[in-house]
Amino acid sequence: MNRPVAAALCAALIALPFGPIDAAEREPYGIDLEGFAYPYPVKLLPLVNDGEQVRMAYMDVAPAQPNGRIVMLLHGRNFASSYWTPVIKTLNEAGFRVVVPDQIGFGKSSKPSGELHFDTLARNTIALLDALQIPKADVVAHSMGGMLAVRIARAYPDRVNHLVLTAPIGLEDYRIYVPPTPTEKILENEDKLTAEGYRKQLQTNYSLKLPPEQVTPFIEQRFNVKGSAEYPRWLRAFVSSGQMIYREPVVHEIPLISQPTLFIMGADDHNAPGRPNAPEALRGKMGQNAELAKSLASLMPDARAEVIPDTGHLVFLEAPAKYNELLLDFLGR
Repeated sequence: MNRPVAAALCAALIALPFGPIDAAEREPYGIDLEGFAYPYPVKLLPLVNDGEQVRMAYMDVAPAQPNGRIVMLLHGRNFASSYWTPVIKTLNEAGFRVVVPDQIGFGKSSKPSGELHFDTLARNTIALLDALQIPKADVVAHSMGGMLAVRIARAYPDRVNHLVLTAPIGLEDYRIYVPPTPTEKILENEDKLTAEGYRKQLQTNYSLKLPPEQVTPFIEQRFNVKGSAEYPRWLRAFVSSGQMIYREPVVHEIPLISQPTLFIMGADDHNAPGRPNAPEALRGKMGQNAELAKSLASLMPDARAEVIPDTGHLVFLEAPAKYNELLLDFLGR
């Protein structure tokens, strides 16, 4: 292949919003997703977490015609912030400036050697708002990001306008159902997981309604880092995030949230972290997420839950038209 053709092919691959598909034809990603393209320029904010110097990656996407409003998007555990691409576009077109961080331990941000905690991630997120001189923002969160958003809304209530919880986890206390699991055992199990096993895990846990080609980038992000010499550090950070979800429930704080809140749930989303480790008799009681969201919303001063039929955990990718309608209507209140 001559050089001009090769350059054109590389440029086409990099331009893909979720990165190239054929993992066999390129080098492994670094553990900060070096080699995986994001849809907008990525900046890095230096931070110190528990005495360790880290860097928080983020995208800051300005609209062509600003409406004066700012939305911060918070990602889930198994996803880098690049999966928010269609929502960023929708919000930009409506005039919103959109700030999209990778939390420490995820995506293009540093993978710390210490444990992850929601309080630390919340402080990091507020530090990013401070650095960008943003006094207040609307917060839109997905999955694990919903747990973080609850902590931010509770700890920094004056920094949040509206709160949108998109298929959040943490709507129940998983410790009630799942016994504690040693970190070393989880590390061993995660290290044994194959790419095909992970694909099946996502399909089952998330009730995905996406075509395979839309799921492949998530598989790549998870498994192409295994070729990095720093993979053990990535794996320990990933497992730490799972232990954080288990050990630091937020469900008891949700009724105390005062900001206007919208839950957008997939009717078929029964994701419940740790379910395979629960006693068989209890597994069926876990993950009734749509009903849990409705119940919690009824306890809150200004909240409602909307449930989208025939939709799983990745609500904004599976039912984009309905999701965007609900999102923009709520933010426009």
